[in-house]
Amino acid sequence: MRKIILMMSVSLDGYIEGPDRDIDWHMVDDELHRYFNDQIRTMGGILSGRVTHELMAEFWPTADADPSTTGPMAEFAGIWRDMPKIVYSRTLERADWNTTIVRDVVVDEVLELKSQPGGDLALGGADLAATFMEHDLIDEYHLCIHPVVIGRGKPLFPVSDTRTPLRLAETRAFGNGVVLVRYERAGAPSSG
Repeated sequence: MRKIILMMSVSLDGYIEGPDRDIDWHMVDDELHRYFNDQIRTMGGILSGRVTHELMAEFWPTADADPSTTGPMAEFAGIWRDMPKIVYSRTLERADWNTTIVRDVVVDEVLELKSQPGGDLALGGADLAATFMEHDLIDEYHLCIHPVVIGRGKPLFPVSDTRTPLRLAETRAFGNGVVLVRYERAGAPSSG
């Protein structure tokens, strides 16, 4: 069965974006981008919310047409375009670039998606991740922790009464100071 893997960049203090939706503190150099490319190219699809999808769709479809976009960034543009994508949105009317719109997170539909053949499914976006966590649908957490404290913004994890035990599966330090921590599910979540 395919896994749903939350893949996010976060500040050391747990934010995915600053107070004005800024992400200029992300330290994505060629080494880190190559890692992202290697991970995403093996996936069977990308699951995201509307905001994350629209941010990606504003840049990546034609990023490699810009002569200043080279190396791993240019390579990612092709990976992103070709990858099947599901965007969860109640308001989005249409989406291009190999994208399917789904209105609501329905547990049985997600379980059916996981049971299909193909690579694992990358999950992005804090709001969608919160919904998937609420329904106990995330199998792995791949977090790239950037060496910056931003103080406020949008946290990756909302306040919750659910405790989900995890097992450390991998750590990796990148040359720019970003640290990957990869956790797998260690058991069923509990209230607490």
